[in-house]
Amino acid sequence: MARGVCQAVARWRLVLELRTHLGHDEAVRRLELLRVALVPKGWRCVGLYEKREFRFPVPLLWVYARGAADDVGAVVTVRAVPGEAWAYFEAGNGRAGFVSPCGDVEAAAKALDLILRDRMFPRRDW
Repeated sequence: MARGVCQAVARWRLVLELRTHLGHDEAVRRLELLRVALVPKGWRCVGLYEKREFRFPVPLLWVYARGAADDVGAVVTVRAVPGEAWAYFEAGNGRAGFVSPCGDVEAAAKALDLILRDRMFPRRDW
């Protein structure tokens, strides 16, 4: 029984990864929407979208602070999730780096804003 479950999970993971890699244009569109929502909150964003130039299989959005705290930041990507949906993730953490579903860009920007503010000021309640 457990082996069948593991095989099913492995198949779903493979399908999601395939959707992620084939959905490059969709991911870029969603990252651009996130970028537009983050700039008014004071974050700088750099889109790293070209596969050939950056040699990374998925598009990335580098989000970082302005000014003295420019070493605080996150690299965000978009991945396929079950249910034909998409979600924002921190790139270095794989699927464990879930930030927010892509359906509500403002909520995703707020969630990422809180993550980054916590990195800048770890002892404050946001």
